[in-house]
Amino acid sequence: MASTTGKNRSILAGLVGPAVTETPTPERGAPATERLSTRLTGLARVTAGDIKEKTLKLVDPARCRMWARHNRRYDLLNESVCSDLLESLRSQGEQEFPAIVRRVEGDPACDFEVICGARRHWAISYLKNVEHRDIRYLVEERELTDEQAFRLADVENRSRKDISDYERALDYRHAVETFYGGTAQRMAERLEVPKAWLSRFLDLAKLPTDVVEAFGDVRQLRENHAREIKPLLADGASRPRVMTEAKRLAVQQAEMIAKGQRPLDAPKVMVLLKRAAAGEAKPMIKSGKPGTAVTNAAGATLFTLATKGSKKVVLELALDAAASNADFAEAFQRELLRMRPKG
Repeated sequence: MASTTGKNRSILAGLVGPAVTETPTPERGAPATERLSTRLTGLARVTAGDIKEKTLKLVDPARCRMWARHNRRYDLLNESVCSDLLESLRSQGEQEFPAIVRRVEGDPACDFEVICGARRHWAISYLKNVEHRDIRYLVEERELTDEQAFRLADVENRSRKDISDYERALDYRHAVETFYGGTAQRMAERLEVPKAWLSRFLDLAKLPTDVVEAFGDVRQLRENHAREIKPLLADGASRPRVMTEAKRLAVQQAEMIAKGQRPLDAPKVMVLLKRAAAGEAKPMIKSGKPGTAVTNAAGATLFTLATKGSKKVVLELALDAAASNADFAEAFQRELLRMRPKG
């Protein structure tokens, strides 16, 4: 949205309050009475509310936990995701922008919970624990209600590309029920965003688990994918086919990731789901070779079929194929039905 930055500033102004203003320090050598007067004036302005003081602290990151409703998947953070931040911290030797935290009561293991600043927390923890650097976590302590904390975290992260659409969608789904009585219009007004924009993320959060897992990495899943999948799931004829293909893909993606292989990317997943919705059979069959090669959706050859006489077929399995047993079973069943339709 073109006006996101301006709106974010407006929302932040309501959450943060007046900007911090430092009282000018008298020049060295000024009379003691002038210095005292300046200090008294500054204190008076703080007392009157003209200045809002920030409470900044350097703390041990181990004494901080993530807020239960934090909108970033902490388990997805790693050296690659935080590489730019790690490089900056190594170069500067300290954290430039404070994280926003709330004080925790009744937990002997933690003093604060992080509202905004999960990447900073992960990076500081990494530098401290892995690289053994003398560095601490810079935080700003705030008193915030849960709804205020949600809006503040949303404003800070809304334009960040390293927060996935799916992470944001789950956050919005929980927030609309928890803070806004299940009314998307009320939530949209509070966040100062178009209702149509918010609804697209709420639709994304409603996708079945199997469809989400078909993408392998939730960071690939975007709200435009949900828009394309939604009508396929709403159709009574195509929904079962889409769900069957999604389950197959979810297994395949998990196995590829477990083997250290790169999962299928989102465009490929979308092609396969749409083909399934249209009733196009998978796996594909490649001809023109000795025998017929049967492959899975990723193109890996599962086995070859060679005819032997008029009533026999020799099957040769590719046991080293990058595929699951479910791929083999599904492919064999389909080929068997093709060759023996009345079996």
